[in-house]
Amino acid sequence: MSGKQRWQAIPVKLSVAQFEQFVLPHLSRGRRGPPPQLSLHKIFNYILQVLYMGCQWKTLPIDKDCEGRPEIHHTRVYRAMRRWQADGCMDAIFESSVSRLHDDQLLDLRVIHGDGTTTAAKKGGDNLGYSGHKHLKGDKVVAFCDRNCNIIAPFISAPGNRNESPLLRDALPRLRQIARAIGMDLQGTTVSLDGVYDCRANRKAIFNRNMIPNIPENPRARKATKRGRKQRFDPAIFEERFRTIERVFAWEDKFRRLLLRFERLSAVHYAFKTLAYR
Repeated sequence: MSGKQRWQAIPVKLSVAQFEQFVLPHLSRGRRGPPPQLSLHKIFNYILQVLYMGCQWKTLPIDKDCEGRPEIHHTRVYRAMRRWQADGCMDAIFESSVSRLHDDQLLDLRVIHGDGTTTAAKKGGDNLGYSGHKHLKGDKVVAFCDRNCNIIAPFISAPGNRNESPLLRDALPRLRQIARAIGMDLQGTTVSLDGVYDCRANRKAIFNRNMIPNIPENPRARKATKRGRKQRFDPAIFEERFRTIERVFAWEDKFRRLLLRFERLSAVHYAFKTLAYR
């Protein structure tokens, strides 16, 4: 039986070399007080462990010290997570990872696939709404990925009862912003979306950014065929979504902390999601 392929592995722990190269330059540190007794590398790995296992903070398995006591309290790990989230460290790590993929020429930006996904919330919290289509209470995000299943832009979030179509106009500026920051050229790129995003405003927003929309026409309960010129649409490009953006959302569910939302604060939930997309 062949070994596990690299792209199938889920990064749940970073080595010291990986942490110092990709994560440590973007983490904020306290300016006052004594330095932490536990390294930032171990604290960050504990956060990754919570993300993957989906356990409560108080049930996080923590290693013992030489005296048989936990080497750190779970609230210290949570406070470090909240501090890095408030300082924008998670967004900086994500942007750095996209920049590294671009520098290594691992991004295929000829086609960008976008879609939205809804996460059920088991507790109360902010930025939540009841989705009549999914029959659940939760929130939704709209994300973009390239042909190699790499998330390339910060996602846009909204309550579960919001329509996804207007969210695209809020997500496109973030895509252009990160493209401008790391030097990605998106001129002439095809943006493939499903029929829920079929409207004149969305097509115009994509055209105005020198990109080409690939969206199937939505009949919207229309009995007869719509008159006028047919919109440009390539079915072969559209079918790639099942091997790209849909695969990304299926891979995301392997992180149990993201399968169901238990955080009452949406900022914490989105920080975990950004960390998974890095």
